[in-house]
Amino acid sequence: MNTSPSGRLIVISGPSGVGKTTIVESILESTPSVFSVSATTRSARSGEVDGVDYHFVDRGSFKAMVASGEILEWAEYGGNLYGTLRSSVQPILESGRNVILDIENEGAKQIRASCPEALLIFVVPPDLETLAGRLAGRGDTAQSDMALRLAVAVEQIAEAPEVYDHIVENADLEHATKKVLDIVGAEGTVFPVQ
Repeated sequence: MNTSPSGRLIVISGPSGVGKTTIVESILESTPSVFSVSATTRSARSGEVDGVDYHFVDRGSFKAMVASGEILEWAEYGGNLYGTLRSSVQPILESGRNVILDIENEGAKQIRASCPEALLIFVVPPDLETLAGRLAGRGDTAQSDMALRLAVAVEQIAEAPEVYDHIVENADLEHATKKVLDIVGAEGTVFPVQ
Protein backbone atom coordinates (compact mmCIF):
# COMPACT_ATOMS: atom_id res chain seq x y z
CA MET A 1 0.00 0.00 0.00
CA ASN A 2 1.32 3.41 -0.88
CA THR A 3 1.25 5.47 2.29
CA SER A 4 2.25 9.08 1.81
CA PRO A 5 4.78 10.44 4.31
CA SER A 6 2.36 13.26 5.12
CA GLY A 7 -0.62 10.99 5.80
CA ARG A 8 -0.53 8.35 8.52
CA LEU A 9 -2.74 5.56 9.79
CA ILE A 10 -3.68 6.11 13.43
CA VAL A 11 -5.22 3.09 15.13
CA ILE A 12 -7.32 3.61 18.26
CA SER A 13 -8.31 0.35 19.94
CA GLY A 14 -9.67 -0.79 23.27
CA PRO A 15 -12.32 -2.96 24.85
CA SER A 16 -15.98 -2.33 24.14
CA GLY A 17 -17.22 0.42 26.45
CA VAL A 18 -13.82 1.94 27.22
CA GLY A 19 -14.62 5.26 25.53
CA LYS A 20 -12.56 4.93 22.36
CA THR A 21 -15.38 6.10 20.09
CA THR A 22 -15.72 9.31 22.11
CA ILE A 23 -11.94 9.81 21.98
CA VAL A 24 -11.95 9.28 18.21
CA GLU A 25 -14.78 11.82 17.85
CA SER A 26 -12.74 14.36 19.84
CA ILE A 27 -9.69 13.78 17.64
CA LEU A 28 -11.79 14.26 14.53
CA GLU A 29 -13.17 17.54 15.93
CA SER A 30 -9.65 18.77 16.81
CA THR A 31 -7.78 17.76 13.64
CA PRO A 32 -8.34 17.37 9.91
CA SER A 33 -7.98 13.60 10.22
CA VAL A 34 -10.53 11.35 8.53
CA PHE A 35 -12.30 8.38 10.12
CA SER A 36 -12.32 5.22 8.06
CA VAL A 37 -15.75 3.63 7.71
CA SER A 38 -15.40 -0.14 8.17
CA ALA A 39 -17.08 -2.89 6.20
CA THR A 40 -19.09 -5.45 8.18
CA THR A 41 -21.23 -8.51 7.67
CA ARG A 42 -23.54 -7.64 10.56
CA SER A 43 -27.00 -6.29 9.92
CA ALA A 44 -27.54 -2.55 10.10
CA ARG A 45 -29.01 -1.32 13.38
CA SER A 46 -31.89 1.11 13.48
CA GLY A 47 -30.74 4.50 12.23
CA GLU A 48 -27.46 3.28 10.72
CA VAL A 49 -26.72 4.34 7.16
CA ASP A 50 -24.75 2.24 4.67
CA GLY A 51 -21.53 4.02 3.75
CA VAL A 52 -21.76 6.36 6.74
CA ASP A 53 -21.78 4.09 9.80
CA TYR A 54 -20.49 0.97 8.02
CA HIS A 55 -20.33 -0.54 4.57
CA PHE A 56 -22.81 -3.40 5.03
CA VAL A 57 -21.95 -6.47 2.93
CA ASP A 58 -22.84 -10.15 3.00
CA ARG A 59 -20.34 -12.72 4.27
CA GLY A 60 -19.56 -14.10 0.79
CA SER A 61 -18.77 -10.65 -0.59
CA PHE A 62 -16.61 -9.84 2.43
CA LYS A 63 -14.56 -13.04 2.04
CA ALA A 64 -14.14 -12.34 -1.69
CA MET A 65 -12.82 -8.85 -0.84
CA VAL A 66 -10.32 -10.38 1.63
CA ALA A 67 -9.16 -12.90 -1.00
CA SER A 68 -8.70 -10.19 -3.64
CA GLY A 69 -6.71 -7.90 -1.30
CA GLU A 70 -9.39 -5.21 -1.12
CA ILE A 71 -9.42 -5.45 2.70
CA LEU A 72 -6.45 -3.88 4.51
CA GLU A 73 -7.25 -5.54 7.84
CA TRP A 74 -10.09 -7.62 9.17
CA ALA A 75 -11.25 -9.61 12.16
CA GLU A 76 -14.25 -11.56 13.38
CA TYR A 77 -16.07 -10.23 16.43
CA GLY A 78 -19.36 -11.50 17.81
CA GLY A 79 -19.84 -13.81 14.84
CA ASN A 80 -19.57 -10.96 12.32
CA LEU A 81 -16.68 -9.89 10.10
CA TYR A 82 -15.33 -6.34 10.26
CA GLY A 83 -12.64 -4.84 8.06
CA THR A 84 -11.08 -1.75 6.52
CA LEU A 85 -11.39 -1.25 2.78
CA ARG A 86 -8.13 -0.23 1.08
CA SER A 87 -10.20 1.95 -1.25
CA SER A 88 -11.42 3.94 1.77
CA VAL A 89 -7.94 4.56 3.16
CA GLN A 90 -5.39 4.88 0.38
CA PRO A 91 -6.72 8.01 -1.38
CA ILE A 92 -6.94 9.86 1.94
CA LEU A 93 -3.36 8.99 2.88
CA GLU A 94 -2.15 9.95 -0.59
CA SER A 95 -3.85 13.34 -0.16
CA GLY A 96 -1.68 13.94 2.91
CA ARG A 97 -4.36 13.49 5.55
CA ASN A 98 -4.30 11.08 8.46
CA VAL A 99 -6.78 8.21 8.68
CA ILE A 100 -8.12 7.04 12.04
CA LEU A 101 -9.13 3.40 12.42
CA ASP A 102 -11.21 2.14 15.37
CA ILE A 103 -10.37 -1.57 15.19
CA GLU A 104 -9.78 -4.66 17.34
CA ASN A 105 -6.45 -6.30 18.24
CA GLU A 106 -6.47 -8.73 15.31
CA GLY A 107 -6.84 -5.88 12.85
CA ALA A 108 -4.18 -3.86 14.67
CA LYS A 109 -1.71 -6.75 14.28
CA GLN A 110 -2.40 -6.82 10.55
CA ILE A 111 -1.88 -3.05 10.32
CA ARG A 112 1.39 -3.37 12.25
CA ALA A 113 2.61 -6.02 9.77
CA SER A 114 1.54 -4.22 6.58
CA CYS A 115 2.01 -0.58 7.65
CA PRO A 116 4.83 -0.42 10.22
CA GLU A 117 4.72 3.40 10.16
CA ALA A 118 1.18 3.37 11.58
CA LEU A 119 0.62 4.72 15.10
CA LEU A 120 -1.22 2.23 17.33
CA ILE A 121 -2.84 3.41 20.58
CA PHE A 122 -4.78 1.18 22.99
CA VAL A 123 -7.24 2.67 25.49
CA VAL A 124 -7.76 0.76 28.76
CA PRO A 125 -10.23 1.22 31.61
CA PRO A 126 -8.87 1.89 35.11
CA ASP A 127 -10.30 -1.53 36.11
CA LEU A 128 -12.82 -4.13 34.96
CA GLU A 129 -15.47 -2.95 37.42
CA THR A 130 -15.43 0.50 35.82
CA LEU A 131 -15.68 -1.08 32.37
CA ALA A 132 -18.64 -3.23 33.45
CA GLY A 133 -20.36 -0.11 34.80
CA ARG A 134 -19.81 1.76 31.54
CA LEU A 135 -21.18 -1.15 29.51
CA ALA A 136 -24.24 -1.38 31.75
CA GLY A 137 -24.72 2.39 31.57
CA ARG A 138 -24.84 2.38 27.76
CA GLY A 139 -28.01 0.31 27.90
CA ASP A 140 -27.20 -1.60 24.70
CA THR A 141 -25.44 -4.56 26.28
CA ALA A 142 -27.57 -7.52 27.35
CA GLN A 143 -26.57 -9.16 30.61
CA SER A 144 -25.69 -12.33 28.69
CA ASP A 145 -23.27 -10.32 26.52
CA MET A 146 -21.67 -8.56 29.49
CA ALA A 147 -19.62 -11.55 30.67
CA LEU A 148 -18.45 -12.25 27.12
CA ARG A 149 -17.41 -8.64 26.53
CA LEU A 150 -15.53 -8.53 29.83
CA ALA A 151 -13.74 -11.81 29.03
CA VAL A 152 -12.73 -10.42 25.63
CA ALA A 153 -11.57 -7.22 27.36
CA VAL A 154 -9.27 -9.20 29.66
CA GLU A 155 -7.68 -10.89 26.63
CA GLN A 156 -7.34 -7.61 24.72
CA ILE A 157 -5.74 -5.82 27.67
CA ALA A 158 -3.27 -8.66 28.29
CA GLU A 159 -2.19 -8.65 24.65
CA ALA A 160 -2.00 -4.86 24.21
CA PRO A 161 1.65 -4.28 25.29
CA GLU A 162 2.86 -6.58 22.52
CA VAL A 163 0.77 -4.94 19.78
CA TYR A 164 0.46 -1.21 20.48
CA ASP A 165 2.90 1.70 20.59
CA HIS A 166 1.08 3.39 23.47
CA ILE A 167 -1.45 2.42 26.15
CA VAL A 168 -3.67 5.17 27.57
CA GLU A 169 -5.83 4.71 30.65
CA ASN A 170 -9.28 6.26 30.42
CA ALA A 171 -10.18 7.01 34.03
CA ASP A 172 -11.17 10.53 32.94
CA LEU A 173 -12.32 11.07 29.35
CA GLU A 174 -10.98 14.61 28.99
CA HIS A 175 -7.54 13.60 30.31
CA ALA A 176 -7.43 10.46 28.14
CA THR A 177 -8.37 12.43 25.03
CA LYS A 178 -5.66 15.01 25.75
CA LYS A 179 -3.14 12.22 26.28
CA VAL A 180 -4.01 10.63 22.92
CA LEU A 181 -3.73 14.01 21.16
CA ASP A 182 -0.37 14.60 22.89
CA ILE A 183 0.89 11.19 21.72
CA VAL A 184 -0.21 11.84 18.17
CA GLY A 185 1.59 15.20 18.21
CA ALA A 186 4.73 13.82 19.86
CA GLU A 187 4.92 11.02 17.28
CA GLY A 188 5.34 13.63 14.59
CA THR A 189 2.00 12.93 13.02
CA VAL A 190 1.17 15.91 10.91
CA PHE A 191 -2.23 17.54 10.97
CA PRO A 192 -2.03 19.35 7.64
CA VAL A 193 -4.13 22.41 6.99
CA GLN A 194 -6.89 21.62 4.49
